[in-house]
Amino acid sequence: MFSLTQDMHSELPPPRLDYRALAENVGSAILNAQKRAAAVSETDLRAFSSVYEDAKRVSKELNSQRHQQSQIGDRIRTASNDEERGQARQEAAALKLHVQKLQTRLQELEQLYQTYALQVPNETHPGVPVGPESEAVVTGVHGPPMREADPQRDHVAIAKQLDLLDLESGATVTGSSWYFLKNEAALLEMALSNYAMSIAIKHGFTPTTTPDVVRSDVAIRCGFQPRDSSENPVSHMYHLVPNHETAPLLILSGTAEIPLAGMFANKVYPQASLPLKYVGIGHAFRQEAGARSADTRGLYRVHQFTKVELFAVTDAEASEAMMEELRQIQTEVLSGLNLHFRILDMPTEELGASAYRKYDMEAWMPGRGSWGEVTSLSNCTDYQSRRLHIRYRPQVKDKDFDSKLPFAHTLNGTAAAIPRLIVALLENGALFDESGKAIGLRLPEALKPFWPGLTSSKRMRLEWNDA
Repeated sequence: MFSLTQDMHSELPPPRLDYRALAENVGSAILNAQKRAAAVSETDLRAFSSVYEDAKRVSKELNSQRHQQSQIGDRIRTASNDEERGQARQEAAALKLHVQKLQTRLQELEQLYQTYALQVPNETHPGVPVGPESEAVVTGVHGPPMREADPQRDHVAIAKQLDLLDLESGATVTGSSWYFLKNEAALLEMALSNYAMSIAIKHGFTPTTTPDVVRSDVAIRCGFQPRDSSENPVSHMYHLVPNHETAPLLILSGTAEIPLAGMFANKVYPQASLPLKYVGIGHAFRQEAGARSADTRGLYRVHQFTKVELFAVTDAEASEAMMEELRQIQTEVLSGLNLHFRILDMPTEELGASAYRKYDMEAWMPGRGSWGEVTSLSNCTDYQSRRLHIRYRPQVKDKDFDSKLPFAHTLNGTAAAIPRLIVALLENGALFDESGKAIGLRLPEALKPFWPGLTSSKRMRLEWNDA
C-alpha cells in the first residue's frame, strides 16, 4: 500500500473527506477505481471500510466512557462522606486511563483509514468513456487543413538548421531532455506566453506569477501522487532535500495548478464572489522517470518548460458550465495559432486522481507524423477542495441548509504549454528552399503584437500569416 502520510510541517488542517459516504459505498468506489486503473486496490478499500467501522465502535465506546466520567464527577461533588468520595476518585482514575487508551486507539484508526481514503480517486462523470487512451472520443476538429506527415518537417532538424535549439549544451549543463531555446525560438516562447495570458485576461482571469517550489503536502492534496501500485512507486516530481529536520518537504512544481490551488487553501469565500478565475504563468518540472521513446525527442517531452495555466473555483452547481467556458478559451488560443487540432473526451484510465472529467486537445505535428497533446482540462469537483479546505458561504439559507460550509469545486486547464506549441508551430510553419533546407518560419499573425523587438529577422525569413 502506498502511504500518503501528511507532511508533519503542513500549514493546513487534515483533509476532510466524506468518509461515511465512502464506507457506505465501498462497492461503487471499487468499481470506479478499477475503471480508472487507479493505484488503490480492492483490498485497501475493503480495509478502509473495516477500519472505519472499528473507529466508529471505538468512538461510541469513548463517548460512553466520557459520559461515565461526567457521572463520576457528579458523584465526587455530591459524596456524603470521604469513603464514598475516595471510591469515586479511584473509579475516576481507572476510567481516565481507559479513556486515554481509547483516545489513542481512535487516533490510530482515524489516521489509518485516512491513509486508505486518500488513495481513492475522484468520482467519474457518467459520460466519460471507459477504458484506456484508445477509447478517447473525438468531440471536435478545428483549424486549417491537416498537412501530410513529412519527416522533413521534424522540429529538431528544423531547429538545428535555423539555430533555434541547443540540446547538446542543455545536456552538458543539466542532462538529457534539458535545453536552450535560442534566437527566434526564445522570442517565440515570450510571445506565446503573453498571447495566452492576454486571451485569459480578456475573459476575466486575474494574471498571476506562481512559485516554482511548493510543499509536497500541497501537491499530494491536489492529487499528484504516483499512479503505479509497486512497493516503491515512482514519483515524477523533483524533490528538494531539506537542510534541517524542521524544514518542510518541498518539490519543484509539476504545474502551476498546484500553487494556484494552494492560493485558495483553508479559506472561505462568499458564494456571490464565485467564480474565482486566475491565470498563472510558471515553470513545470517533470522527471518523467523511465520515459524512453520517440516522445522524448527534442522539445516534445522535457524536464522543464514554461506553462500558462487556467484555474477556477466555483460553487458546486457551476463547475460543469465553467469547464465548457475553459474549453472555449483553450479553443480560442489554439485557433488563433492556425493549428489543426482536435478535442478529446478522455477515458477513465487517462484521468488523474483528482479529475471528474478531462478534455485533451491535440495538435497535428507533421514532422512527428502524429497528434501531440498541447492542452489538458480537468474538472476536479470537490476532490482538491476537501483536501485543501476551500469552502464557500451560501447566499441563501433555507430550511434544508446544512450548517457545515460546502466545499467549492476546482478546475484547471492549460492555456499554453510552450515547448509543445513550439513543436507544432515549427513543424507546420517551416519554410524551405528548393533544396529542402529550412530557411525560415511562417508564424500566426496573432503572435505579432506580442513579438519582442522587431517582427522581422536578419537571420532568416520570417512571415506572418492569419490563415
